[in-house]
Amino acid sequence: MNAGHDAVEAMGQEQAHLESSYLVRGEEEDHGRLIGSFTDNDRTFGIRLADTDQGRNSASLLISKMYATRGYNVARMERDPNRITLSASDKGSLIGTVTLGLDSERGILADEIFRDHVDAFRARGARLCEITKLAFDPQVKSKAALAALFHTLFIYARHIHGRTDVLIEVNPRHRRFYQTMLGFVDQAELRHNTRVDAPAYLMWLSVEHMAQQIALLGGTSSNPGTERSLYPYFFSPREEEGIANRLIKLG
Repeated sequence: MNAGHDAVEAMGQEQAHLESSYLVRGEEEDHGRLIGSFTDNDRTFGIRLADTDQGRNSASLLISKMYATRGYNVARMERDPNRITLSASDKGSLIGTVTLGLDSERGILADEIFRDHVDAFRARGARLCEITKLAFDPQVKSKAALAALFHTLFIYARHIHGRTDVLIEVNPRHRRFYQTMLGFVDQAELRHNTRVDAPAYLMWLSVEHMAQQIALLGGTSSNPGTERSLYPYFFSPREEEGIANRLIKLG
């Protein structure tokens, strides 16, 4: 499997391809507070919390340019205490972003078209979160960089906010990616997502399942064997603990 192409070819309901000219450039500190950095194939990537106006603006610009190639309309990011936006950067260029939405009295975006299924999770006592606005540069051939975004999002969901279940709205062409790479499961029939004017499935993943896969496979990318998922490219359990402690200090 190609080290980056297959992983970024199918990103999600609100993801489209990024041409190299779409790179969002700027000073590293403009993209938000640094959570951590790592090296993959002699390239150093930074994972940041896009909690500043400039950080959100950079993420919005990247998303808008990417989604425009698919004809999607995406609202600009605004400050929201129930949404956590992360960014990945390489030498001052924003190469990826993803947002974690936390369920609250205001609900989550998936309520708009899948309210019946989302309410069923709530009725069972699930502490919900959702993944939205995923964008990643397909020119960057690094599964590790993509995995770092997902793993950091997982740490926020589980360790910081105590979430138990993750939902995502997925375009049919990207469903196989989420099934194979992360273990998501279909939860609803195909419906029309009016936010981006495209079809979508609702998919679900247990946070506990993610934790088990990370404990088993995290940090084993140098020897993944026949494993096809993205989990070998996640951080090791020890690295996860260190990142969780850092996030707690960041507040």
